[in-house]
Amino acid sequence: MIRRSILGALAIAISPTFASALDTNVSKVTSVSPAQAWEAIGDFCGISAWHPAVATCKLSEAMGAKLRLITLKDGGTVREQLVEQNNDALIQKSLFLDGALPISNYQATLKVVVTGDGTTYSWSGHFLANGVSDDEAVKSITSFYSAGVDGLVVKSKK
Repeated sequence: MIRRSILGALAIAISPTFASALDTNVSKVTSVSPAQAWEAIGDFCGISAWHPAVATCKLSEAMGAKLRLITLKDGGTVREQLVEQNNDALIQKSLFLDGALPISNYQATLKVVVTGDGTTYSWSGHFLANGVSDDEAVKSITSFYSAGVDGLVVKSKK
């Protein structure tokens, strides 16, 4: 089951239909250094320490892939696979495998960007709506990202 989910998610991510996916991006400037900002993101399961909607996160591994099972405070769960973690480029990419989000064919990128204004958290995603309208799916994921980026700003300042 896990093998099929991982392979299926990878096949979807590189399929031609993925190019027509919905997109959202949320960014927020923080006053901390890039290293401090990355420290908050660097742990793939650290999301439970900074995202206000996340109750817990448990890491596992299957076929050499790092997976996380996120339990949301409303009781829903989300299972994701780490695709890339680049500590030098300050970027983390993940695939949504299954769970309580109204989306499918989802890939997210969470990164720290050094800009003229300081350090910026940027969280972007590409996905298809699943069981809801495109607008509802974009609104849901954008809201999730906004809460997370706000949580990162607070966490990185501590």
